[in-house]
Amino acid sequence: MEEEASWLAEQLAALEKDERLWLVAEVDGKVVGNSSLSLRKGYSTHVGGIGIGIMKGYRDVGIGTEMLKTLIGKAREKGLKILLIDVFATNKRAHHVYQKVGFKETGRRPKLIYKNGKYIDEILMAMEL
Repeated sequence: MEEEASWLAEQLAALEKDERLWLVAEVDGKVVGNSSLSLRKGYSTHVGGIGIGIMKGYRDVGIGTEMLKTLIGKAREKGLKILLIDVFATNKRAHHVYQKVGFKETGRRPKLIYKNGKYIDEILMAMEL
């Protein structure tokens, strides 16, 4: 509970400082997806990181694509030049969506994730705006 409270406090502070933008998707009043755009600091102020998640049962209907397009637009408004996103190598659906909107694979972290008895690579992707 303390960790969650600390995480939430950090997120709210970043939101207040305009260092993070949160976007949610609703269907019939139910939140079915969330995403964020995080701005970097220091020598990387031209870079933003994107995170996104869509609930099962609401995938493959364009929600993720629209959320990404909105975040990309917000990144451009903020003057960002590079966007980063990561995806598990087993998540073919998300990998395809990221490529569709313009992200390109820039590297991999082999066996970064251990899930259900298997190692999974993390794919690093970037987009120049």
